Order: sequence, then C-alpha cells, then structure tokens
Amino acid sequence: MTDVVARTDLGAVRGVEADGLAVFRGVPYAAAPEGELRFRPSVPAEAWDGVRDATRFGTPPPQLSPLPTTPPVWHPGDGLDCLSVNVWTPDLGGGGLPVMVWFYGGAWRVGASVMPHYDAARIAQAGVVVVTFNYRTGFEGFGHLPGVPDNRGLHDQIAALEWVQRNITAFGGDPDRVTAFGQSAGAASITLLMGVPAARGLFRRAIAHSVPEGYIDPDEATEITGIIAAAAGVEATWEGFAALPPEAVLAAQDAAVDPVTRPVTAFAPVIDGELVTGPPWEQVAAGRDVELVCGFVHEESRGFLPSPVPPELTPEMVSGSTKLGAAGAGRYRAAYPQAGDVELAVGLLSDAMFRMPTTLVAEAHAAAAGRTWLFDFTWRNPAGGSGHSIDVPFVFGIPDSRFAIRQLGSPVPDGFEPLSEAVRKAWTAFAATGDPGWARYETSSRIARVWGDAITDEPLPVAPSIPIWKDALNLG
Repeated sequence: MTDVVARTDLGAVRGVEADGLAVFRGVPYAAAPEGELRFRPSVPAEAWDGVRDATRFGTPPPQLSPLPTTPPVWHPGDGLDCLSVNVWTPDLGGGGLPVMVWFYGGAWRVGASVMPHYDAARIAQAGVVVVTFNYRTGFEGFGHLPGVPDNRGLHDQIAALEWVQRNITAFGGDPDRVTAFGQSAGAASITLLMGVPAARGLFRRAIAHSVPEGYIDPDEATEITGIIAAAAGVEATWEGFAALPPEAVLAAQDAAVDPVTRPVTAFAPVIDGELVTGPPWEQVAAGRDVELVCGFVHEESRGFLPSPVPPELTPEMVSGSTKLGAAGAGRYRAAYPQAGDVELAVGLLSDAMFRMPTTLVAEAHAAAAGRTWLFDFTWRNPAGGSGHSIDVPFVFGIPDSRFAIRQLGSPVPDGFEPLSEAVRKAWTAFAATGDPGWARYETSSRIARVWGDAITDEPLPVAPSIPIWKDALNLG
C-alpha cells in the first residue's frame, strides 16, 4: 500500500492505494452533532490545516448491537463525531467517472459504514467511484422533540450528498452522474429524498432495495418520545434529552418498541411538511426526473419469522396485524388460489413490509413518466433460506462477512459469484448509462427482472397483490 492525497473543500486528506483503488476513510462532511448541535440538523464541518489522516473509518453513530450475537460497532465513550464519508476510487487522478453513494439500512435504528459487509472495493473495481457515509440513527437521528427540526438523519443524508457534489471531482468522479443506492431504511430514505426540493439535483439516478413504508405521523412520534423520556427519567424536551449521554438514550429508546404496532423499530422519518409529506410512493412521483431501479426480496418476511417457519402459519393468523385487516386473508386466498397456507402467510407479510411499498413506488414513478425498472430477488441459499437483506452481499460481492454468512450460509454457495457479478454489472451499468439491462417497468405490462438461479424478465410475480393494497390504502 502507498499513501495518496486528495484535496477537499475543507482541506487535504491522506488515504491509501492498493489493488488498483485509492481509498479514503473517515472524511468529515459535517460537524460533530454534540453540545448545542445535538439533536439538530447537521451543519458544515470546520476546515483544517495540513493533511488529515483518512486511513481509518470514522466513529459510527451511537447504536446498540443489531443482534444479541453481534458485536456492537459503537461503544460508550466513542462520542458523537460520526458524520463522515468514505471514498473508493479507481482513478484518483482522472475524472468523469460515475459515482455511487450507498445508504445503509437498519430500520432507522442501527447501521454504520464501518460494517465489513459495506466494503465497496468490488463495486469500485468496475470503474465507478463509490461513497459510503454515516447518518444518525435511532433517537439521535429520528427522535421527535418539540421545537427541534425532525428527521435529522435525512438532513445528514442531504449534507453527505452535498459534500459529494462539492468534492467528488477531486476523487475522479462526475458530480452530474451520481447514483444513490441503498437498502431497506436506506432505500426509503432515497425515495423520500427524490421528492424533496432541498435534495433536487444532488443525484441523477437511484437504486432502492426493499423500500418499507418509511414514515410516521407527528402524533405517534410524540407518543414514542414520551415513552422513551419516561423510561430515561427525563422531560420530553431537547434540554431533557441533551443532558443524557448517548448510551443512556440507547438504553431507553427501545421502550417504545411494541410487539404488535412497532415490532422491529420505534423510528422512521416523521411527517414534518418539509422533508417528509407522506409515504415514499407519494413523494417519489415528484422525483420523476431521477431514473429509478427498485425491487425486493421475494420472501422478505422470512427474515423476521422463526426459521423454519411454523407449518401451522396461515394468512388469517397474520392479516389482522397489517393494514389489510382480517379480511385481507380472504383476498389473498382468492388472488393466489394455488398457494398453501404458509406461502400465503409469508407472501402477505412480505407484501405488507416491503414488496408492496416498493411496487407502489415503481407504479407511482412510472405513472409520473419517470424512467423506472423493477426487480424481484428470488434466490435461495442451499438450505432453502431467503428473506430480507439476503440481496446485500450480492451487491457488494462479499460472501464471507459475518453478515453474509448469516444470509448465505457457509461455505459460499456455488451460485453466489455469477449472480453477484450479474447484479453488480447491472448496477454499475445503470450508474454509468441509465440502463440496467432489462425492460423498463410500465403500469400496463409490469415486466420485472427476476434475480434467481436463472435470470429472467417476466410479468411481475406479485402483481395480483397490487389491487388489494391499492384498495387498502385508498390509492384508486
């Protein structure tokens, strides 16, 4: 490895060059959100003299471990100086390369660019500049406080994209060819930002994996804050929470998780009338000038159900917990008459969580005359496993991280490498040219790319669910 230097608008940074890539880590894009800046929208970082070391990832946002068996990425004492970017470039001295900016998922509760499964080297080696970054999660990023702007995590994302616009030329990238790509909470963030005036022009293309509903109303956000404040023993105010160290906020924030109404996370972007005015499928129509690829894992809900799925599971057992209500089970039985109980239940939950929000995003974007493509990721690991996030290792081409092994199994499945290469080729081609390599999604034909052991283009397999959910959501 050799040292390399690039100059940003705030000062010079020193990274390393190896295997044909120059890599810079932990470059500030905003000031540390601490003191008077805590629980407030990000503000610019201060410039520095000399050459700043950029060989190590920056501090992750405060968060708990995503799973009991997973080591935490943030520890008490790490602090709040977490707003940094990382850059992988195959041509530091060149220019005009397409740029891809990764938005991580994690239910707006966890996530950090330091996580090994987000190493972007294999993507960058295809001839693109890749940027990953941290944005605030949990209460720090999405907690609602009176008198304080909501959606600090989204403000962080906008600030990171603004940093890209100002600086990516110094790393060989083209600021006019920026693709925002992300998964789950990151995907919903991207589709929301597509309709935000403050983000207009910051990215030209978008790739959104597994878009959830992605919003809560102010009344629910106020209720959540009250629950967390009571658990922490403070007033539900900026002053009350700002007096707590981050670890004390983390210790209390899951008090608002509810097994029925909020089973995974208590956080999501809050309808604030500024950045968020409604669900992603409403906001995305205003972003029709952004070219969009979106899609889902075919059996998303298996990532949240016991494994194996209980054989006695039926759609009647799960429908009442969704916006379809109890009557939804009957509609699914009519729409998919050949499916068994477990398949129907898994499909209904998958639709509720990710498949239909993603599809409604595609429908709305295409109906608004946007250039739209849709995919269905159907690949299963050798044990027959599927579920939410199984597609992420294929995007980054990393099959042996702790995260990937949990999704793929071990040893690496024989089918991983060719499918991963095909996905990366499609994504980087889209970033470069605006064409991922299959037919555009139209509301009349609903053709989708199916990523599996075989790669096909066919009518959307879950199309019978669309009218069910449009009726439930009063979308006409």
